[in-house]
Amino acid sequence: MKKSALFLLACCGFGAMPIAHSADQVELRFAWWGGKARNQATLKALDAFEAKYPNIKVKAEYTGWDGFYSRLTTQINSNTEADVIQTNWNWLTLLSKTGDGFYDLNKLRQPIGLDQYSPAALASTTVNGKINAIPISANVMLFYYNAATWQKAGVPLPKSWDDLLKAGPVFKEKLGDSYYPLILTEQDSLLLLNSWVYQGNQKPMVDEKTRKLGWNHDDLVQAFTFYRQLVTAHAVPDARTMASYGKGVAYEMKPWINGEWGGIYNWNVLYTAESQNLSHPDDLVMGDYPMREGAKDAGQFNKTALMLSISKNTRHPQEAALLINFLMSEKEGVVPVGLERGVPLSKAGAQILRDAGLLKEDDPVLTGLTQSASLPNHAKALPYLEDPQFTALFLAALQSIDYGKATVDQAATRFEEQANRILRRIMR
Repeated sequence: MKKSALFLLACCGFGAMPIAHSADQVELRFAWWGGKARNQATLKALDAFEAKYPNIKVKAEYTGWDGFYSRLTTQINSNTEADVIQTNWNWLTLLSKTGDGFYDLNKLRQPIGLDQYSPAALASTTVNGKINAIPISANVMLFYYNAATWQKAGVPLPKSWDDLLKAGPVFKEKLGDSYYPLILTEQDSLLLLNSWVYQGNQKPMVDEKTRKLGWNHDDLVQAFTFYRQLVTAHAVPDARTMASYGKGVAYEMKPWINGEWGGIYNWNVLYTAESQNLSHPDDLVMGDYPMREGAKDAGQFNKTALMLSISKNTRHPQEAALLINFLMSEKEGVVPVGLERGVPLSKAGAQILRDAGLLKEDDPVLTGLTQSASLPNHAKALPYLEDPQFTALFLAALQSIDYGKATVDQAATRFEEQANRILRRIMR
């Protein structure tokens, strides 16, 4: 399994052959979200693209994660979206249920370099036979820890769920109330509890056949009870504590930068951004993925990471395709960005980074994929678990418990009722 995963990422390949495009002056709009490092790297790559294609100018439209999706949906509804858009995998179920939400990339096979991607990778971004996006990289949820903080607490990195629970009181006693072994942001809480419950009952949280929750009331109670155990043990901050730091990206907040937050459960593609905000980036290391006793499956969320889509309304599909291929499979576009968007699924892109010494076997972004491939992972990644309404409802349930407005049982009942209404609406 490990060898096949590495082969998929490291296999040699070549970019698409140049293709004729308009000689007239063209302006493309490119919209994406990201942190400072990703933004600066992408801008450098865009400068190189404009140097190669002087008749194509790219207007960069970049923001942070918060608000990007709502802005995009507003633009799509008014037909004012950018030509090239960084998209998220689960958005296909929301914005392109029949495959017509974005430009069909089958029509741009040569200029966009479809031959650089495996059939399996392209299948993940295909709806009704229409390729809606180029898959940039693979993405898995992993545990990353600040080794310096754990060493300061005198606690070895956790190998099990019990180890994580037991570390909380030690952090509090030795380092203070503001120090935690792990933090969970909004979506991370849902995906961690989904993994923990799945390890115990092998039941998907959402049943695609019935279009309802696959978990029953007792399953939800188990999930919320385990969350409270983590909070009570001081293993993770509660919702009130996290809210006190305001909106924003957790790894850009002072407690993360200062090393007070000893770990994070998040996507492997974010390792670079998370580590660069520490005084010593090498302090951030990947931890073991904990398994419940007797678990037959990790229940780890594993999916296509970021994607690049072309607007169905673009007036310049050929030029948009050239831009995507440049960013994914040509040296001048690949090297500046490095691993800011994960390990490229483009065969040429992966080889370019290896040749440049930017992609090594021991790189944490790559070893995260290797670790995932070594685990028993058969659970299907469900896009509904990333739906904004669904995740907001789940967070509200946790907050109601943390703020003392509902018992675990009451929160489970309310979530069950409202979640099924949301699922009926988004899955129809």
